[in-house]
Amino acid sequence: MTSLSELNQMNQDDFVAALGWIFEDSPWVAAKAWAKKPFTDVSSLHQSMVDVVREANDIEKLALVCAHPDLGAKAKMAEASVKEQAGVGLDRLNPEEYDKFNYLNQAYKEKFNFPFIVAVKNHTKESILASFSQRLENSKETELQTVLAEIEKIALFRLQEVIDDK
Repeated sequence: MTSLSELNQMNQDDFVAALGWIFEDSPWVAAKAWAKKPFTDVSSLHQSMVDVVREANDIEKLALVCAHPDLGAKAKMAEASVKEQAGVGLDRLNPEEYDKFNYLNQAYKEKFNFPFIVAVKNHTKESILASFSQRLENSKETELQTVLAEIEKIALFRLQEVIDDK
């Protein structure tokens, strides 16, 4: 764990090295958030990072979204994503479940042109599948906002796991 005090004293390169992975393969978020320190708690750090994403242009936002792996995929992904997906058993799908996730991932990407993203913490395989089906009914604009909100949740969970703000 890293303390907020340590983070607040880091130069930009060290800060990005410590937190550049929080928003999947998008260290630019940490780089821009660094300028907003000092942070008083994990919540203020998270909000600063969220603000960076919200202020980003559409190309940057889409690149952030597209940096995320498909759920249940047997592909190379960031260590944090591997751990999060394993937490709900997505690394142990039986062939039928794998086919269903693969089918839904493809249907979702065909409709929206970006991957399905959900903060898997506090979910089950079943609730994720239900969310897939429900969200496939959304418009692209609604779904992009939903995906960005899910990314914000993922980032908060990740920050809470690695930062000691006491």
